[in-house]
Amino acid sequence: MTETLIQFDHVVKAFGANIVLKGVNLGILQGDLTTIIGKSGIGKSVLLKHMIGLMRPDSGQVLYRGKPLARLRGVEKKDFKHKISYMFQGSALFDSMTVFENIALPLVERTRMKPAEIRKKVHDKMEQLELFNVDDHYPSQISGGMKKRVALARALVTDPEIILFDEPTTGLDPIRKHAVHSMIADYQQRFGFTGIMVSHEIPDVFHISQRIAMLDEGLIIFEGDPERLQESDNPVIRDFIRGYESRHEDQGGMAPQPMGEKRFKEEMARLLRFQTPFSIVLLTISNMEEINARLGHLATQKVMRDFAGKMQKHLRIIDNCSRCGLNRLMIILANSRLDQARITCERLSREMNRAEIVELTPYPGFCFQITAGFVEINKECRLEEILSRADSWQNMQYEFRIC
Repeated sequence: MTETLIQFDHVVKAFGANIVLKGVNLGILQGDLTTIIGKSGIGKSVLLKHMIGLMRPDSGQVLYRGKPLARLRGVEKKDFKHKISYMFQGSALFDSMTVFENIALPLVERTRMKPAEIRKKVHDKMEQLELFNVDDHYPSQISGGMKKRVALARALVTDPEIILFDEPTTGLDPIRKHAVHSMIADYQQRFGFTGIMVSHEIPDVFHISQRIAMLDEGLIIFEGDPERLQESDNPVIRDFIRGYESRHEDQGGMAPQPMGEKRFKEEMARLLRFQTPFSIVLLTISNMEEINARLGHLATQKVMRDFAGKMQKHLRIIDNCSRCGLNRLMIILANSRLDQARITCERLSREMNRAEIVELTPYPGFCFQITAGFVEINKECRLEEILSRADSWQNMQYEFRIC
């Protein structure tokens, strides 16, 4: 059973007459990425600051591994602080320090690493976030998007046990937003740290989070996995999600997942009314981790953008290609049966080539490994069930390579 790492027990916090937290109960599970959602200004960042002792509750308590944070003393308190890294909403970079010095600061303060070791580790993180030739730049000399990446590199450089992300993608363009999400998910899966993130990026955060907690009117009204949240019949939750999805526009060259879901509902309505079947193809770049390692997460998300854009050009005008997670695309083939979906995949494997997808390649002779699962829709089904079926059908028979 997964251990509860951080526990909120009836936490109350007020600022004057404004009661922000009204008895919050919440458990953060070890090794999971938990995203806290809710309306702007409702107290999500206040919740984060209680987790690391930057704020203390007026009543109730916050516990770490069953022990109240307020009782940690001496070595215990110091050890707890060393296990945590925090990425603030405004980046919180030091204006008087260079980019390199900002990223290196946690290593200088918390470790006994030699200068050469620090330099190597900092540069490794900078390369992964495509922070090139900015070592000696100051925060005032770089763009807002680059400041976010510097702050993320600083949060990751110590390989912490717990990382708190406060709106890590605010102000970023869609490609860089997906790159940050991809990096967070990649690191969380690779190293198993416990992540807590505040974000408004719905539904994007559903793809990378193991758990979602929704704060509303000072209380946690939902705590669980993203699938359960999306199935909730609570009108407050449904209205909140619909409101964000309706404003979700991805200008990165591919249709966002809500657009694919909308098209699915349209095709399902056509099926129920006119008995017109359709098919779904689920494409997965199965060697995405290799691309991440070789090119960095930002370049990888550009690959996804270019892949989706070029794929759409090889489809009929009545078909739809949309993003479905960090490394998957969903193609809806209108008025198509299973054999037509198979023929479409075979044609795509012949017609697509690497030059169409991206100019950058990890190394000479590299191939993008694409797995294709497809399913015919001839009766009313939920999209989640259909995607699960398509994903389970992915095997070597339906794999093709783009070299």
